[in-house]
Amino acid sequence: MRNHYGRRRLRFFFPVFILMALFFFSFAVYWLWNKVLVAVVPVKVVTYWQAMGLLILSRILLGGVKAGPGGGRSPEGGGPPWREKFRQMSDEDRAKFKNEWRRRGEDRS
Repeated sequence: MRNHYGRRRLRFFFPVFILMALFFFSFAVYWLWNKVLVAVVPVKVVTYWQAMGLLILSRILLGGVKAGPGGGRSPEGGGPPWREKFRQMSDEDRAKFKNEWRRRGEDRS
């Protein structure tokens, strides 16, 4: 009989860890903004909750929001879509493909 207690514990601690990281990084943004940015450029002091909002906004605008398992990557390991086609080619087809790309590269030079 298998014990699933560890898996349940992990499911509980993962969201807690994410929230703790959010609060920690929000504090880092709050502290850096108020100590560094206010002294260097003419910006106003922000509250802790404004810093958290800035952190979330920057994640949305600069990092994107990726849906699905693995941040939008395929379960097979991700990568560009041509990689799977290349893996499924026979050795002969792969050699033809490589030679064609070498020939195209020489034509540009």
